Amino acid sequence: MELNDLRIFQAVAAHGSVSKAALELSYVQSNVTARIKLLEKELQTPLFYRHKRGMILNTEGKRLLEYSREILSKVDEMKQTFQDKSNPYGVLEIGIVETVAALPYILSSYYRKYPNVEISLKAGVTDLLLQDVIDMKLDGAFVTGPIRHPLIEQVEVIQERLVLVTKADTFAVEDITTKPLLLYNKGCGYRGRLESWLKVEGIVPKQIMEFGTFGTIIGSVAAGVGMTIIPESAIKDLVASGTVYAHSVPEPYREITTIFIRRKDSYLTSTLQCFIDEIVARTSAADLPLPE
Repeated sequence: MELNDLRIFQAVAAHGSVSKAALELSYVQSNVTARIKLLEKELQTPLFYRHKRGMILNTEGKRLLEYSREILSKVDEMKQTFQDKSNPYGVLEIGIVETVAALPYILSSYYRKYPNVEISLKAGVTDLLLQDVIDMKLDGAFVTGPIRHPLIEQVEVIQERLVLVTKADTFAVEDITTKPLLLYNKGCGYRGRLESWLKVEGIVPKQIMEFGTFGTIIGSVAAGVGMTIIPESAIKDLVASGTVYAHSVPEPYREITTIFIRRKDSYLTSTLQCFIDEIVARTSAADLPLPE
């Protein structure tokens, strides 16, 4: 078994298609098919359910996927161990919730210092990003904290205030029973705070409309579709222009902390260490746009 066979296997598993995996890896389809068949022969078990529209992992395939992730992660970790500590390079895979105000400042400073590092960003909600870090699919992630998990260590990035955002200049909590809430998918820290508040108040929302991006949510609020909850720093310009209005959220649901998390038992590469150092440096810098 070759390591590259595991990479091919992961690509087919991710796409559910030999042709798409071949396109991603720049291989001919016949080569991908042959390597998968060889892998199945060596392990003496089928790994996929095959159907007209593609391939789906069976139970044994799912088991191999977990092993392959761990093996390839360790191989990549081994390679990174030997890189020049003073000149990091390679790919850094980072997860983000979409409203991290400090992120552009951290990224721009890091890029200037370490131009050989490529940063790949994956947007998502806190719960999913946390699981990706635990599963070692991401090197680290900016999420809503605090996080209490035995495998996770965290660095505080910024403390912010959550606000209710509406098209109208007035707001009463009872409005939530008459107008839709526009929220990120389940697992979002902001949504969790709002749901806790409404549960205590005994308020049942009229409707919850789920969206995947900040732009869609805030654009829909500006169009008068409904209301949302978001960090105040993310909508300051829109509030200043009168496009939307921000309304206070009561304690203890108002304060929110963005943290950077990583799996504590994974090897801390110089690439990631330098990124964490940059987070610490930039979040304490005077020019970082902290909430007023």
